[in-house]
Amino acid sequence: MRVFHKPVIDITAQIELLKQRGLHIQDDTRARHFLQAVSFFRLTPYMRTFQQAEDEDHPFRKGAGFRDLTTLYDFDRRLRLLVMDAIERVEVAVRSLISNHMGPNHGGHWYMEARLFQHSYDHARLLETIRTKQNAARRDYEKECQRIDRLQTDEGRKDHLKHQRAKESYARHYPVTYDQPSLMPGWAMLEELTLGDLSHLYKGLARDADKKVIARCLELPAPLLQSWLHTLTTIRNICAHHARLWNRELGIRPELPKKTGFSWPLALLQQAQHPRIFSVLCILNHLMRQVSPHTSWDRRLRDLMQEFPNVNQRAMGFPQDWHQDPFWQIAE
Repeated sequence: MRVFHKPVIDITAQIELLKQRGLHIQDDTRARHFLQAVSFFRLTPYMRTFQQAEDEDHPFRKGAGFRDLTTLYDFDRRLRLLVMDAIERVEVAVRSLISNHMGPNHGGHWYMEARLFQHSYDHARLLETIRTKQNAARRDYEKECQRIDRLQTDEGRKDHLKHQRAKESYARHYPVTYDQPSLMPGWAMLEELTLGDLSHLYKGLARDADKKVIARCLELPAPLLQSWLHTLTTIRNICAHHARLWNRELGIRPELPKKTGFSWPLALLQQAQHPRIFSVLCILNHLMRQVSPHTSWDRRLRDLMQEFPNVNQRAMGFPQDWHQDPFWQIAE
């Protein structure tokens, strides 16, 4: 263990430090504006690919320029947006698939029945999560009602405003309107969960038959869907915090298809796991084709990669000529 002793330096000193390390900066003013908007610390992970890794002084390789850093940063930002767009579509679809199966087969308040979940699943935590959301929503509503009561207007107008406020969210509407059962129905409950909660809920279902029916709607075996939801939760959190994505080695490695009959990139068919983002992009491509058959997501990915030809695709796990694989063939 060492004592931290790095000094705080302003943007002018940051630019000088980059120059001392051999980075070519053509326009100091533009560099200053970028560092004001992004910060030196956030840009640091993007510097490493242009630096001599074996040197503790972090010198840049000959020819590296500030524009190289900003271009890579912009690529990563746009990659995150593309990935988040797909994850949003998939997440909404999975909520719907679970609801459309579990509700008709197990009742409107199915999630309140512990028998439908594995013993290892923290069922009490799920119920407490929904109860907490309802209670918080009701408290907020009651505070708004108090503010409405102080308005200088007639009682009819106040009642109308209260009625409108009660409908602003179902977590608020349900406890204001109903007292039995104590918690909202399953189709509303699912909309209150995070993607991580949703992933745990699917994994925690007790009946394999339920899992299989839900996964089959996405043309997947249940173990793959379970693994992929877990992986996408991690990826979503990376994107939500605007963290580096492009060359990240995944801490959570998704299970990948092993059967040759499964539509999957040939280069990955026999690999049990893959630690780079390419495997996640393949997962999202498969899922997007199920939830949005006329999607242009694959085309947008290809266009992004073509727009940034100097990005190291190997560092992302892309095989050579990846776009020529039948899995990525795009109908023009």
